[in-house]
Amino acid sequence: PRVAISATSSGIQYERSYRWKFGQFRHLCSRTSIPSGHIKITVSRSSVFEDSFNQILNIPPQDLKRRLFISFRGEEGLDYGGLAREWFFLLSHEMLNPMYCLFEYASANNYSLQINPASYINPHHLTYFKFVGRIIALALFHNKYIDQGFTLPFYKRILDKPLTMLDLKSVDEDFYNSLKWVKENDLEECGLELYFAHEFEVLGEVKIHELKPGGENILVTEENKEEYVNAMVSWRFTRGVEDQFKAFLEGFNEIVPIQWLQYFDEREFELILIGIQDFDIQDWQAHTIYRNYRRSDRQIVWFWQFVNEISDEQRSRLLQFVTGTCRLPIGGFSELMGSNGAQKFCIERVGKENWLPRSHTCFNRLDLPPYKSYEQLKDKLLFAIEETEASAKSDMIV
Repeated sequence: PRVAISATSSGIQYERSYRWKFGQFRHLCSRTSIPSGHIKITVSRSSVFEDSFNQILNIPPQDLKRRLFISFRGEEGLDYGGLAREWFFLLSHEMLNPMYCLFEYASANNYSLQINPASYINPHHLTYFKFVGRIIALALFHNKYIDQGFTLPFYKRILDKPLTMLDLKSVDEDFYNSLKWVKENDLEECGLELYFAHEFEVLGEVKIHELKPGGENILVTEENKEEYVNAMVSWRFTRGVEDQFKAFLEGFNEIVPIQWLQYFDEREFELILIGIQDFDIQDWQAHTIYRNYRRSDRQIVWFWQFVNEISDEQRSRLLQFVTGTCRLPIGGFSELMGSNGAQKFCIERVGKENWLPRSHTCFNRLDLPPYKSYEQLKDKLLFAIEETEASAKSDMIV
């Protein structure tokens, strides 16, 4: 039998909750849409970012809840939805391009996006972030997809969910490892002096941020190091980007109130924003490596049987669980990236048959215990990829 979350007043089982939540969100969008009239937006393909920026911010938010009618200059055609889909794709590709310095890749090997602390080099950057917030919310409202995805911690911030040290691992592994070391070692025995302040560099300028008033003079001790670690985690996700994020949320909330998304977790949010893609399972198999398993082992045969039987939505969540994102590179599974560069999807034999699967998203690795039957493997994997807490704490489940 499938594992469901504990009973709630609504009695809704988790196995249907994603579809239920998505249906409820679509209902809210439909109920608040304006059926009469449409909003016409005319852009050039060569300047889709600036053309869209100049028009969208001059339209009252309520009017943007009418049907969007997109027209590309110099091209004939009526927009029955296809041009709007193309517009969201082209526009998001441009406005999220790190070249514009509004957003940056999370790391050299993680192409998910986060706000760039140096965005202030554009004096109008906050207006642009308000625009980006509007566009992201418009895509959700009109049930369209964008081209690129953000980091999972960024989605958590939008959803106003608490960020933890574990969230750092996928976006800044070195920073995560340094805080982990602080937590696990006695600072006084090691003779390490840390203070409630941290140096960081933006555009070549070194700045000092105090984690609390007078932090430059407050020594980190065994008694207060938990406070220090929590303050560092909070600062790492907000450093130099608080005003930008506030502007983004302002634009976002004008179209979609955050309360409408409160039941989604960050992984589900990514699914509704960038979509569920088609999977080439043969490509997936061809570019998967095994550790302590052979391709012919029954657990591996069962795993691929499982992948073939589940829906694309569940395949997206499996990919999220193992790699940290539901989006594949253009070249497919052969171009998956890990913390050390190119990193193929990996299945490793780890643990006992009563363990849940674990994931290591920095290495695209699934720890798959040696289950005794297909049904057992299926139940454990479904629980791991669909249970929110199991996904969020995948590196800690045993």
